[in-house]
Parts: sequence; structure tokens; C-alpha cells
Amino acid sequence: MSIRHGLLALLERGEMYGYQLRAAFEESTGSTWPLNIGQVYTTLARLERDGLVRSLPESESGQRPYEITDAGRADLALWFATPISPADRPRDELSIKLALALTTPGVDVRAVVQTQRSATMRALQELTRLKYASDKPEDLAWRLVLDAMIFQAEAEIRWLDHCETSLVRHRPAPSRPTGRPEAVDRTGEEARR
Repeated sequence: MSIRHGLLALLERGEMYGYQLRAAFEESTGSTWPLNIGQVYTTLARLERDGLVRSLPESESGQRPYEITDAGRADLALWFATPISPADRPRDELSIKLALALTTPGVDVRAVVQTQRSATMRALQELTRLKYASDKPEDLAWRLVLDAMIFQAEAEIRWLDHCETSLVRHRPAPSRPTGRPEAVDRTGEEARR
């Protein structure tokens, strides 16, 4: 999810200023995605520049609320109607880390896998605890976010199990000497013929 569309969705509820948007964003995601207030105001500035929100006059307390525009509603509707493709998601740092660990001398890949599995299991336990901490109907959005995170953690653990099995089965190819020994061997064989 982009912060841009998250803020547009929140502004669809009604006008809000930056700190309200930050609090509502974190509440909507169950505090699983904390926002820096600077990110909120930077994103609001870009949304305003693009004509998707407009700022309203400052309140007596000096806070400037924002509201969504018709163009912002159209952009938000398009976002909700468009599926997220794998290319839209950030790179999977864990798979890149393990690929690099396999090819970096001196790295104990099994230890990297075990460390990650332990951390993911702890996260899975905490997410499961949070899921069952509340069953109020108004917490449905939060529980759905938690469900997605639980499923991702479970999938990561299955993938780590697969990686570990693959490491056990993997037999590295014998290393070849450097230089041109193959050419020498062939020449020697040809001379013997």
C-alpha cells in the first residue's frame, strides 16, 4: 500500500490535518506500519501539487486541515479497482540475502536460515496473540491486516524449511583449478594417441 493512497482513503472519511491522518493511518493498520509525521506532510504536499487534495484555512489552533478533491476520489477509486501486481511490491530482501549468503565465502547459510526462522516464529506468535486480543466488530480491518501478516509469516517459515532442505541436499560442484589445465590434459591425451 502506498502512503499516498492510504491518506486519500482516510481523507475520503472527512477533512483531517497531518497528525490526525498519521493517527488514523496507524490505527487502520493496527500500528503495523508506523508513519513519520514528515512522511505525512511530504505526501500531502505532493497530493496537493497533483490536485488530489486541497488544504483548507488554518484553524484557530494553527492546524491546517486537508480535504480530498474529485480528482483524488477518482485516483482512489482507480487504486481500489486495480489489483496489486508482484512488480508493485518491494523487493524481497530475505531471498536476496540468502542468495548472497550462498555465494559469499565464510557465511554459514544454515545459521542465517535458523536466525531468520527464529525471528519469524517470534513474530508469528506475537501476531497471533494480537489477533486474539480483541474480537470487537470495529477491529475487523485491523484483524484482516494481522491475518495477512500471519499468512506471510507462515509462508516465510515454509520457504525457510524448503531452503534448509535444499541446503542439505545441495552438493557443491567440485572446484576447477584455475588456468588452462583442461587444454593441457587434452594435449597430453592427443600426444598419447
